[in-house]
Amino acid sequence: MRFFVPQKQFFSIALAVCLAAAFPLSGLDLPLSQISDDSSLRISLKDSWLTEIPGRVMGKRPAVYNLEGGGRVELRVEAGRDEFMIILAREQFSGRVDDGAGAASRRATGSFPGWAQGSWILTRRRDTGEPARIRIFLRSDPWMYIQFRPLSADKCRMDVVLYEAYVTRSLSLPVPFERLYTMPLAELLSLAGDKFPRRYFEPDPALYRSQRRFIANVRERLPELTFADDGAIDENGNYVFIETLESQTAAGLNCSGFSKWLVDGILRPVTGKRLVIPPLKARFGERGSSFTEPWEEIRQPFFGLDWVRNLASETWTTLRSPAYASLAEFEVRSEPFSQMIVRRDGSTTIRLYPGFLENAGYGFEGIHPLLYTLAVDDPDSFYLAAINTETGPATTEENPRGRPRMRQYFHIAALIPYFNEYGEFRVTVFESAEETSFNAFKTRYPGHYVNLVRLPVETVFDP
Repeated sequence: MRFFVPQKQFFSIALAVCLAAAFPLSGLDLPLSQISDDSSLRISLKDSWLTEIPGRVMGKRPAVYNLEGGGRVELRVEAGRDEFMIILAREQFSGRVDDGAGAASRRATGSFPGWAQGSWILTRRRDTGEPARIRIFLRSDPWMYIQFRPLSADKCRMDVVLYEAYVTRSLSLPVPFERLYTMPLAELLSLAGDKFPRRYFEPDPALYRSQRRFIANVRERLPELTFADDGAIDENGNYVFIETLESQTAAGLNCSGFSKWLVDGILRPVTGKRLVIPPLKARFGERGSSFTEPWEEIRQPFFGLDWVRNLASETWTTLRSPAYASLAEFEVRSEPFSQMIVRRDGSTTIRLYPGFLENAGYGFEGIHPLLYTLAVDDPDSFYLAAINTETGPATTEENPRGRPRMRQYFHIAALIPYFNEYGEFRVTVFESAEETSFNAFKTRYPGHYVNLVRLPVETVFDP
């Protein structure tokens, strides 16, 4: 099932993207209870801006206001083909937590991008002036916001969106939409009660110092490595081929060998030794079926899945206890969202997101919001990702029976979601003996799936 998002709504989304490109994200956002209240300003603007006829509103010039609780707001209008937005854009702030180089206090930057924390946007139709939605940015991130839409004379709907995923969708609130024009933010959020996932908007960057240290440690050792197909380092420190365990002539690692190198770097300071390769290839947990069983030796469809599961099990057993070494403990199998915004070929739809699927994992389109929620809910972990899709050559004249299409786990990457010292959400990707871009990674495998296993973050690293 999918839901259509009208073309007329595109301009507000495109504006947010353009603004994000023009200004760097700023960090050290405040707890939600400390965002300066702008309801008094909205009360004063209701008749002349929020409910005024469209032609008069769109002719108004921008203005900057000082809020009683601190901070500034730029009031302006942005118009699209069918709709226009009345934007109360908060001033952007910058700052840094103490992460070894000293802290930097919050300071105003003089920029009003439209998505800085506390920014409030009303979208209305150009022809009738009817309201379409209110969008409020609770963090300085254009991809994170709460949204309200009219429902009836005495009710409205609430959405909570994180990186194109609906954490909350169409939550009915017992308040007329126009009442939101002047309602304080704290009162508005209280209407949703515990159905508003507050934790996702109040992460503490200080909790992610271990991730930042781990990333720095891995980056420092990357120059030692090169890529080699089927390459890994055995328990004796020798470069070998994973399939045969024979010595390499040119030392290098593939994606599997590199993930073992990462885990060895975590475990060797504790155990004094590296992992043995053959046990990492052993079948782990339920996967496959009677259909895939005959192809296990020939095609090894679940090699990547078994490999990351075994690495996770060894890690948790060594650093915690065998009680943490089961799939139920370390494999990611839940997510806080079931619908996503999908943009493709100039159109936008809202589609159901099925979540975790046996033998596959998660659809790649949900990897960004999934990692965000995992980072907030579990700030002490990183993840090994086993990427998979259905593969198999087509039937040909030379091969009339072909080979059956089946799911194949063909690549492994390490994903480290965290908040940097500026409070910005980031995902560092390490794969195949190098660091790569998350933006490139998340769009590299359209239509593919990813299975995630959780590993603890350690600050001592020596592979």
